[in-house]
Amino acid sequence: QVQLVESGGGLVQAGGSLRLSCAGSGSTISSNAIGWYRQAPGKQRELVAYITSRGNTFYKDSVTGRFTISRDSAKNTVYLQMNSLKPEDTALYYCNTGRFYSITYYTAGDYWGQGTQVTVSS
Repeated sequence: QVQLVESGGGLVQAGGSLRLSCAGSGSTISSNAIGWYRQAPGKQRELVAYITSRGNTFYKDSVTGRFTISRDSAKNTVYLQMNSLKPEDTALYYCNTGRFYSITYYTAGDYWGQGTQVTVSS
């Protein structure tokens, strides 16, 4: 089944940067739309950004201009570059396939990895 592994999280100060990686297998990365999701304690999971099979990218309003999602098909990896991080970005970040209609209307894939923790201090 689909296997995606997240990495790159960590503890950073507000204003800092992190680059998350989502490593796939087979043709998963190159042939599917991939989204980055996050979930903070006590909050529902939300879609932060996604990239379509054609390479079009979409972002949640609160991260637009700060985050960049990209794909390197040769390395079978999707990235999320996060700049100007804020404490509100603190969450467990996941990547997954999905069928995306917009940043707010989508259906995520059924298989979730362990995620990678991003913590932004004040």
